[in-house]
Amino acid sequence: MTVKVIFLLSQKLKRFLLLICMFSCTFSFLNFVSPNKTFAQEETSPEEISVFVNVPGLGGSELDAVIKKEEVYLSIRDLFDYLKINNKPSSDLDSVSGFFLTQKNTFVIDRINNHIILQDKTYPLDKDDLIPTSNNLYIKSSVLGKVFGLDCDFNFRSLSVNLNTKLDLPIIRAKRQALLRSNINKLRSEITADSIIRRKYSTFNMGAADWSVTSSQQQGSDPFAMLNLRLGSMIGGGEANVSLNYNTQQSFKLKQQNYLWRYANNDRHTVRQVIAGKVQTSSVSSLFAPVVGFQITNSPTTLRKSFGTYSLSDYTEPDWAVELYINHILVDYVKADAAGFFTFQVPMVYGNIALQLRFYGPAGEERTKEQIIDVPYNFLPRNEAEYTLTAGLLEDGEQSRFSRLDFKYGLNRRITVGTGMEYLSSISSAASAMPFVNASVSLAPNMILSADYTYDVRARALLNYRRPSGLLFELNYTRYKAGQQAIYNNFLEERKAMVSRQFKGHVFPVFTKLTINQTVFATAKQTICDLLLSGNFKNISSNLTTYAQFINDDYYRIYSNLSFVFRLPRKYTLRPQLQYGYQTNTINSLRFDIDKQLFGHGFLNITYDNNLNYNTQSFSLGLRFDLSAVRASFTARQANNRASFTQSFRGGSLYDRKTKYFKFNDRNNVGRGGLVVSSYLDLNLNNHRDIDEPKLEGLKLKINGGRVQNSSKDTTIRVLDLEPYASYLLELDKGSFDNIAWQFKNSTFKVTIDPNNLKVIEVPVYVKGEASGMVFQSTNDSIGQGRINIKIYRNGGFLAGTATTEDDGYFTFLGLDPGIYTAMVDRQQLSRLKMWANPSLLSFEVKASIEGDIVSDLQFKLESTKELPVTVGTTISKTTIPERKTTIPEIQLKTVESDVKKVKPDVKTKAQTSLQRDLLKENVEIYYLVMVGKVANEGSIKEAKLFITQTLGKKSTETVRKGVYFSLRIMSFQDRITSELAYRKLIKAGLNGYFLYIEQSKTKALQK
Repeated sequence: MTVKVIFLLSQKLKRFLLLICMFSCTFSFLNFVSPNKTFAQEETSPEEISVFVNVPGLGGSELDAVIKKEEVYLSIRDLFDYLKINNKPSSDLDSVSGFFLTQKNTFVIDRINNHIILQDKTYPLDKDDLIPTSNNLYIKSSVLGKVFGLDCDFNFRSLSVNLNTKLDLPIIRAKRQALLRSNINKLRSEITADSIIRRKYSTFNMGAADWSVTSSQQQGSDPFAMLNLRLGSMIGGGEANVSLNYNTQQSFKLKQQNYLWRYANNDRHTVRQVIAGKVQTSSVSSLFAPVVGFQITNSPTTLRKSFGTYSLSDYTEPDWAVELYINHILVDYVKADAAGFFTFQVPMVYGNIALQLRFYGPAGEERTKEQIIDVPYNFLPRNEAEYTLTAGLLEDGEQSRFSRLDFKYGLNRRITVGTGMEYLSSISSAASAMPFVNASVSLAPNMILSADYTYDVRARALLNYRRPSGLLFELNYTRYKAGQQAIYNNFLEERKAMVSRQFKGHVFPVFTKLTINQTVFATAKQTICDLLLSGNFKNISSNLTTYAQFINDDYYRIYSNLSFVFRLPRKYTLRPQLQYGYQTNTINSLRFDIDKQLFGHGFLNITYDNNLNYNTQSFSLGLRFDLSAVRASFTARQANNRASFTQSFRGGSLYDRKTKYFKFNDRNNVGRGGLVVSSYLDLNLNNHRDIDEPKLEGLKLKINGGRVQNSSKDTTIRVLDLEPYASYLLELDKGSFDNIAWQFKNSTFKVTIDPNNLKVIEVPVYVKGEASGMVFQSTNDSIGQGRINIKIYRNGGFLAGTATTEDDGYFTFLGLDPGIYTAMVDRQQLSRLKMWANPSLLSFEVKASIEGDIVSDLQFKLESTKELPVTVGTTISKTTIPERKTTIPEIQLKTVESDVKKVKPDVKTKAQTSLQRDLLKENVEIYYLVMVGKVANEGSIKEAKLFITQTLGKKSTETVRKGVYFSLRIMSFQDRITSELAYRKLIKAGLNGYFLYIEQSKTKALQK
C-alpha cells in the first residue's frame, strides 16, 4: 500500500514538472518573437504628481514632478520660475533656454540633441534624463546637481525634495533686497502693518506737566530764583501747551509766557494744520519778538523725503549726544566731539519743516533747541501745491503787525517754484510789503541750486554739490539792497564757501571741514576762515579747530583750540582743552573737566578753568542725582575769590483718565505722547472687552521708539516718550502666552501718537481651537503619508485653513474659532496622485473654551482606485452632530442609464462656496440627483419629504438608509438647469438643517 502511494505521488510530480517546463519554453519563445512588446508591458509609464520643493532658509512650494523608477523629475519651467532663474521654453517644448545667475551665463536644455549647453560647455545626457509631456518638460533631479549645482534630495514617503546649493540664487537676492527695503522703510516710518490705529481728537484731556525750580546765591549779590511750569493738554481736538515763567528779579510779564494750540489732521488736503498762539515762522525780516497770531497750512506733520541732503553744523557741550527731529520725527543722532562740534546730513524733505535739536549730556542732562529753518532746498512732488499763511502781532511793545503768505508748486520732480508776500508794519520805509519769488532746481545728480529774490531787500543763491565719496562743496552768495530796513544788519554782501569730507577709517575716522566767510560793509571787508579736524581713536575723541580773522589789511587774528575726551576705567571721563595764539606764540587758556558716575544714578563733575590772557581762574564742583520722580543738581563755584552756589530741581507727571494712571517722573512730558497696551480674552469674538472677559498677563511687544515700562499691578505695558503725530510700528510677540490656543487676530499695528495723551490699546486675544489627525497609506494602516494637504471648511463650506501632513502622516491646524467644520483631503492633489480618501469628508465641532478645544481623532485612509466617489455642489447649512466627530459616509447609487443626462458641471455660479469650488476642480460627469438629508432621525426625512412636495410639487423621491443616517433622493431631473433650479428653490424656501447637494455618481476616470 505504501509503495503504491509513493508511485502515484511520483507520477503527479513528473506531470507538474512537465507543465512547468512547457510554460517556460512558451514564455521564452514569446520573448524571442516579440521582445519589445513584452518589455513594454513590464515597463510602467511615469506618473505626474505634485511634490514639495524646499529651499533651506527660504521655504518651499508645490511643483509639478514625475516619478519614474524611484527617481524624481522636476518641471524645468516651474522650478526655474520659482527660483527666479531666467528661462523660456520653446513652442514645442523640445528645449528650454535662458541665462543662469548672470546674463553672460547662458544655457540651453535640448531634448532633441539630448544635451545641456551652459556657458559654452556641453553636458551630454542619457536618454532618460529628460521626460516630455503634452504641456511640460521634466529633468532628472541628479542632472540639476551635476550641471547647475542644485543638489536635490528626494523623499518618496513625504513626496518632498530638499534643494541645497551654495549659489547666490536670484530668489535669495530678491529675499535679501526685500528685507533691506523693509528695514529702510521702518527707518523712514513707511510702515506696513496688520492694523492701523489713527489719531483720536479728544474734546478735553489734561495729560502732561513739567516743572523746574532753580535757585542761585552769589557773594555780594541778592539771591535769585526762577520757576517754570509747563502744562500739556488736548482741547477741541488739538494740542494745547502752556509754559509759565517767573523769576524773583522781574515782575510777571506776558511776553515771557508761551502758549500754543495746534490742530493737525494729515488726512485732509486743503487744511492739514491750524496753529494759534505764539507761532514760529520763517521770515525775511528780522523778528526780535514772538508773533502772537495764527498759522494755516496744508503741509503735513509727517516726513516726506525728497532727494539729497545738506549739512547742518553747530556746537554744544563736549561729548554730548544730539538728536535731530524733523516734523517731530527722529531722523538722525550724532555725538559731539571733544570741542562740542557736531554735524548732520539733513535729508531734504517736501515742504516746510520744523526742526528740533535735543541734547543729552553724559551726566544725564537734557536740553532742547527748537527752531524753524528756512530750508533753501525745498522740493515738492510734480503738480503738488503747498501753502502757509501766518498773521499776527509782534510783542515788541509797538504791536507791530506781521503777515506772510508762502506758496510753492512742483513743476516736476526736479524743479519747484514759489512766490509769496511778507508784511511788517514796523518798517518805516515804503518796503513794508515785500513780495518774493524762489526756486529750487536739481541741475544734475547730486548738484542742487536754490535762489530767491525779495523786492527791495535782498537776492541770494546757494549751490550744493556732493560727490559719491562724501566730498561736499557749498557756495552761498547774498546781496542786500543798500538802505533796506527789513533785515537788521548793514551788510552789502555775504559770501561763503565750504568744503568738507569725512574719512571713514576703521581705526581712526576723521572729519574735515574748511569754511570761508566774507562780509562786505560800506567801508570795510571782514574775512573769517575756519579749519576743523575731528577724529576718534578707540576711547579717545579729539578736535583741532583753527580760526583766522582778517579785517581789511589792517588787522588779523589767528588761534587754535585743541581738545580731547579720554574715557577712562571705572567710568571716569577726562576732558582737557587749550587755546594757542599764533601772534604771541603763547597758550591763551587751559581747561580740565573730570566726570565720574556715582551709584548708578549720581554724577560728579569737577572743572578747572584758567584764562592766562586775563589772569582769571575758576574752580567748580557739581553733583547730580536722577531719582524716579525728580532730578536734582548742586553746583559750587569759586572764581577769583568769589563763591557762588546753584541748586536745581525738575520733574514732570503723566495722567491718563481712562486707566486712572498718574505718576511723577524725571522726564519732559509736555508735547510728547505714549501708549497703554493691554490684552484680554475676547470670548465672544466681538473685538470689544466686556466685563466678564479677563485681562491677560505676559504680553510682550517691540516698538521702534520710546521707553517701555511693564506694570505687574494692572497687567499693562506703557510706552512713554513718543513723538506726537508720528507713526510707530508696534509688534506683538506671538509667543507671549504659555497657552498656544491664545492667539492675536493682528500682531502688528501702525499707531499714530496723540500729543499730551496716553493712547489706550486693548488687544483682543482669541481662543483658538485645534484639529489634528492622521493620513494613512492604503497598503498599511500604521504607515502615514506625508505632504498631503487637508482643507478645513466652516459655515457652509467657507475655507478656514489648510494643513499639510508631516513625514509620518500627522497633521495639525491651530486657529479655529468655535463652530462646526468639515475636513477633507485636497481633491486636486488626490486626482493627480490617482488616489481617493476614505472617508471623503469628516465633520467635527470646535467648542468654546477658555483653554481652547482640541479635536484630535481625524483620520483619512488613501486608497488607489479608478473609481473616485465625489460629491459636488455641497452646501452645509446646518449639521446634526451626535458626538464630537461625525463621519459622513459615502452614498453609492446604482447607475441609471435612462432618464438621466450626463453633462459637465458649470463652475461659474455665484452661489458656490469655497468647498463647492474646490470639489468642482475635477473634470467629472454627474447624474443630476438632488440629495437631502444625512441625518440620524427618520422623522426629519419625512418632514423634509413633505416640505419638498409643497415646494417642488410631486417629484419622484426615494429614502436611503446608510447605517444610522437617512437621506432623500429627488429623482428624474431632465438636465442640469432643472436640477440646479430645484436645488436653489429649496434653499430659498428655507430648507435648513440638512446636507443639501447635487450628487455625482460617476467620474470621468470611471468611463475610461
